[in-house]
Amino acid sequence: MPVPGFVFTNTSSPTFDIVGYPISLQITDASNTPSTYTVVSAPSNVSIFAGRIADTGVDPVPIMAEAVELCRRNPNQELIWASPRELLNIVQAGEIGCHIITVTPDILKKLPLIGKDLGEYSLDTVKMFHGDAMAAGFRL
Repeated sequence: MPVPGFVFTNTSSPTFDIVGYPISLQITDASNTPSTYTVVSAPSNVSIFAGRIADTGVDPVPIMAEAVELCRRNPNQELIWASPRELLNIVQAGEIGCHIITVTPDILKKLPLIGKDLGEYSLDTVKMFHGDAMAAGFRL
């Protein structure tokens, strides 16, 4: 039985001892440092808004990597990389072993670009600019 809307603000290190109760928790951390989450015998997801951390100019990868390690203390616990901003975030989440990443359709559309030759991609970009210029009536 999920507990919708359960939100924890990182002001302390909580321990939820709910052994024997079939409760799923969604713990959301919107801060810049992971809390120590210890959820005993309860399936749970810890959601950290990595994209919002990045919006402030702070690299979210070290924070998320630390959170992955903290979540490993409980095999029923998974980390969610929330609010990604770019395709690179999918790669970064995979590299640190993040369990789940929420992704928008716009980012998913870019998946075929992973591993694309940068020279080829640069040429595609030049061709796109040329096409845009011609469509706008410019002569080159």
